[in-house]
Amino acid sequence: MNRSDWSGVFPAITTPFDERLAVDHDALKEHVAWLARTGSRGIVALGSLGEGATLSYDEKVAVFKSCRAGLGGKIPLIASIASLSTAEAVALAKDAERSGCDGLMVLPPYVYRPDEREADAHFRAVLGATTLSCMLYNNPIAYGTDVTPAQLASLVRHENLHAVKDSSGDIRRLTAIGEELGERLAVFVGLDDCIVEGVAAGAVGWVAGLVNALPEESVRLFELASAGQWEDARALYHWFLPLLRLDTGIKFVQLIKLVQQEMGHGSERVRPPRLALAGAERDEALALIRAQLATRPAAMATR
Repeated sequence: MNRSDWSGVFPAITTPFDERLAVDHDALKEHVAWLARTGSRGIVALGSLGEGATLSYDEKVAVFKSCRAGLGGKIPLIASIASLSTAEAVALAKDAERSGCDGLMVLPPYVYRPDEREADAHFRAVLGATTLSCMLYNNPIAYGTDVTPAQLASLVRHENLHAVKDSSGDIRRLTAIGEELGERLAVFVGLDDCIVEGVAAGAVGWVAGLVNALPEESVRLFELASAGQWEDARALYHWFLPLLRLDTGIKFVQLIKLVQQEMGHGSERVRPPRLALAGAERDEALALIRAQLATRPAAMATR
């Protein structure tokens, strides 16, 4: 991958599990192939939505290989690199490259919240361990580590750092990155419910969640916004927003998998400590999901 390959809709895929909560590799291959056919420009495996923290090291490598097989080289495969330790993150980056991944999405370490010097050292270790094209993931809300535009300006000394996914929720951050770095990094929106605003602020890509259930709507929304067709984009966005907002809460994994199940493209199975939604919480979520799907734009519903 090159800098120019980082654009468009990149699903952060969910990980399908069978009844024993083992990774369902056949379903995984089918899922990524479907997303490629419906307009996605890249696949991001084992991010937070993919429940990567609940998979063993060997399971992660097996997921990368299955995704590679399912995609058949049609679109790039991006491996999420997240770990408790820098040493394990470096090892996983190397194994992702050996497994046929085309790029990496590099996260700060889990649990421990490093200061800027420590985060910088962690990122540099992973970026320097591979020749693959890399995206840095900034999510200060979830991980407590905020990578500032000034810090990004330092990290771009690594020539294989080509993109940044920003999930700060602050649109001003996107414009600040552009002011600091110009077009050196491809900027991706990381929260589903600010994609139209993000594109207007200069984002060229979207690491998306609801795309796992509704790829046609996701790709179309991004295309409309990117083309500056704001009236049509706002109309589709207005319908989509109640579902896109499911991506932003604590139980976003359970909620997005529930939408997939309603659409016939997955199941709501999750790995503990997560549990599938139950009782009134599930009933309320289903009521919202079904109400939105009942008014799904006709052009999408017939595809």
